[in-house]
Amino acid sequence: MVPTGQETVLSQLAHLSFGNGWFYIYVQAATAAVLLLAANTAFNDFPRVLSLLARDEYAPKLFLRLGDRLAYSGGIVLLSLAAALVYVAFEGRTNSLIPLYAVGVFLAFTLSQTGMVVHWWRLREPHWRKSLVFNATGAVLSGLVLLTAGVSKFTAGAWAALVIIVLFLLVTTRVKRHYTTTRETLRLRPHAVELPARSEAGPLAPAAGAAGASPADRETEEIPEEIHHLSVIPIATLDLAGMRTLAYAASLGQPALAVHISTTEEEERRFRAYWSLWGDHLPLQTVLSPYRALVAPLVHYIETLHRLNPDLTLTVILPEVVTRHRRHQLLHSRMASRLRRALRHLPKIVVTTVPFHLPY
Repeated sequence: MVPTGQETVLSQLAHLSFGNGWFYIYVQAATAAVLLLAANTAFNDFPRVLSLLARDEYAPKLFLRLGDRLAYSGGIVLLSLAAALVYVAFEGRTNSLIPLYAVGVFLAFTLSQTGMVVHWWRLREPHWRKSLVFNATGAVLSGLVLLTAGVSKFTAGAWAALVIIVLFLLVTTRVKRHYTTTRETLRLRPHAVELPARSEAGPLAPAAGAAGASPADRETEEIPEEIHHLSVIPIATLDLAGMRTLAYAASLGQPALAVHISTTEEEERRFRAYWSLWGDHLPLQTVLSPYRALVAPLVHYIETLHRLNPDLTLTVILPEVVTRHRRHQLLHSRMASRLRRALRHLPKIVVTTVPFHLPY
């Protein structure tokens, strides 16, 4: 049996064993299904792992974002681009891609088995020694295969996997360092900020006779006395950037309302406790978003507020972290631009930002 560029070895074996009948078609379909399942596993698990890294601040926070289908769209797009780049770089040559695949797979096996060894050693649950031995054996065997494939197939394509792993570790540690430094810079300290004066949110019910007005009629204000404001401040965390935004909104002398999107009830309770300590000088509204979406619930809340109060001009004021280097800006939220796109179709809504400049 000699491999050719026109037919795979599995196809040749199936031809010799079953001819061109239904069994041959079954073997080919089963092979395609296995390959499809392997690719689907990567697209299912890699975005989830990347979201866990983002949660621990080893990857940009944008990978925490869930798409409309409740999938981590950023991780899926990144994996698609990486797969396409690898395919083009190696020109689709199987001889080069297989060593790359082997190193990546057995590295994952080694790390997962080693992680389970650490897990059993720390918890020491019933029968933990037996489980530890099994996982330690798997870690050793996977590590040996990884070492063998990395050394023997280094020039055949395994070098690319090793280079990617080193670059990945370098990037994640730099991202973690940036987030740690930023968090320390933005961290609130007692008596470090001036709390804003108490401000009322103003009327949040529809004004009499205003609900039936057309959008064109509601945008005819041409003098300042005809414009009635309500400032809406989406606040994710109470830090220096958030406090500066709250102070700016309170300084306008207009009714203001702070809004926090909470992904869990525990987070909602924790934020309200922080709010009572640091920021209980403005009315606060919390919105529960169990699917970890942030922009969509906020847009829905602002749209509802606009529909109930058509006579008000809503000014959405967001904190914006500005970095000295443009590459670091990718690690921070771009919610303002997303809100502008989502709310553009509504009249009398203004989206603005209050910048907080990092010293690095």
